[in-house]
Amino acid sequence: MIRHLLSAADLDAETATLILDTAAEMAALAGREVKKLPTLRGRTVVNLFYEDSTRTRISFEAAAKRLSADVINFSAKGSSVSKGESLKDTALTLQAMGADAVVIRHPASGAPHRLSSWVDGSVVNAGDGTHEHPTQALLDAYTMRARLGRLDGLNVAIVGDVLHSRVARSNVLLLSTLGANVTLVGPPTLIPVDIAAALSKTTRVSYDLDSVLPDADVVMMLRVQTERMQDSYFPSAREYARRYGLDVPRMRKLPEHAIVMHPGPMNRGMEIAPEVADSPRSTIVEQVANGVSARMAVLYLLLGGKA
Repeated sequence: MIRHLLSAADLDAETATLILDTAAEMAALAGREVKKLPTLRGRTVVNLFYEDSTRTRISFEAAAKRLSADVINFSAKGSSVSKGESLKDTALTLQAMGADAVVIRHPASGAPHRLSSWVDGSVVNAGDGTHEHPTQALLDAYTMRARLGRLDGLNVAIVGDVLHSRVARSNVLLLSTLGANVTLVGPPTLIPVDIAAALSKTTRVSYDLDSVLPDADVVMMLRVQTERMQDSYFPSAREYARRYGLDVPRMRKLPEHAIVMHPGPMNRGMEIAPEVADSPRSTIVEQVANGVSARMAVLYLLLGGKA
């Protein structure tokens, strides 16, 4: 097992499958009256979040606590970071406190890689800038496998703001490793040039959502990240929804077994219609629950179940 989880590219097919299989075992805990394992008793997990987060931070906290780890939540707001403390100094402070694992979310791409060179414990990337978000890709893959029974050969359409999406990058890398065929869909302004070739040989690009839907087993809608946009990437929100939003008529073009995913938070009415988000095809709530299981698996294998 790897020491850190910094990128989905760190995972080969065998390791990724081991994490997904372990997540399935962890998910069985959810049905028990006592939802805790003693595996990480005496271990300390630090959630080091420099960006706002609800799902990911709570998910990692729940995962660590269900494994009986001691959890320290660090938020940049109200800390010495506001006084100018650097990431390295914060890392050395955590090192002195004996952190066994550090889960980091940071606005700068590459921050988890730098952190891993400053601490002795394991580092888990919970999202760095527009770079990657590997545990999101793991929970997405787990959700697909749970719903559809396989990953190998699946046709997955990732739709929307690929340019600013760390989720898209991690999903392309992981799903390609596990044998899925990924198509990136969006306006030309929101899909980086040559991204498909750079990430995976099995990934292709399309600018026409309607042509991709009839063959898709999975449609993953991405949030339009207006907070990261300095320029105008499309004429209007209304135009974007018309061309690339998943509404009920578009959902009807999907095969009967196909599922709809979204990493959250959603812009309802823009990239996804409320009726689609709340439909039986939607796995959005499942993804949140599966996120705890997937992150339990990662922490367990990094800290408690090392081979």
